[in-house]
Amino acid sequence: MDFQYIFKGIIVGLMVSIPLGPIGVIIIQKTIHKGRLAGFISGLGAAIADMFYATVAAFGLGIVINFIKTQEFYLQLIGSIFLVYVGMRIFLTNPIKQIRGAKRSGKKGLLGDFLSIFFLTVSNPIAVFVFVAVFAGASIFGNNPTVRIELFLILGVLIGGSLWWYTLSTIINAFRRKFRLKQLFWINKISGIVIASLGFLAFLACFEPIKSFLGY
Repeated sequence: MDFQYIFKGIIVGLMVSIPLGPIGVIIIQKTIHKGRLAGFISGLGAAIADMFYATVAAFGLGIVINFIKTQEFYLQLIGSIFLVYVGMRIFLTNPIKQIRGAKRSGKKGLLGDFLSIFFLTVSNPIAVFVFVAVFAGASIFGNNPTVRIELFLILGVLIGGSLWWYTLSTIINAFRRKFRLKQLFWINKISGIVIASLGFLAFLACFEPIKSFLGY
């Protein structure tokens, strides 16, 4: 019976991970330039961040949720600025230097990939409320939720997210060798513009409540 909650968690993890937002674009870009392992490790950063928010939602950690609510503006602001920075950095990066740098950096580079995506994902506090809504709306815990059930569900969320990022990085890596230098150049430019634009829109969205309050 416990496996049904792992399966439900996997479905939730896939639902949250599959939509290709800025995180997905960054992971695709990393896979193209640095290989499947870099893409997958980056994806694990997102999956573990999602698992953190799923844990907060599942156990109803009031202190954490209250902190997220009170600091939502600053978390979104920092995340959006970081997203713009990442986008501009990708836009300005030379593909040849990036590929050579990936070969030299090795495992040290993988840690940086993991941490950057983890913190970028964690900086989106809306995620915890997404999990709360999904858990409550779908009655995933059943009538008698227990710590055991919640733990299995959270494990499933991690597995689901990890499966998606492994699948995506594997698919992108299969076509990686077919890209020429000129194509890589334009992939960098387009990816950078998309990511920076999404970050800028997220930055503007931070101030929507203020604009509404002022009557704009």
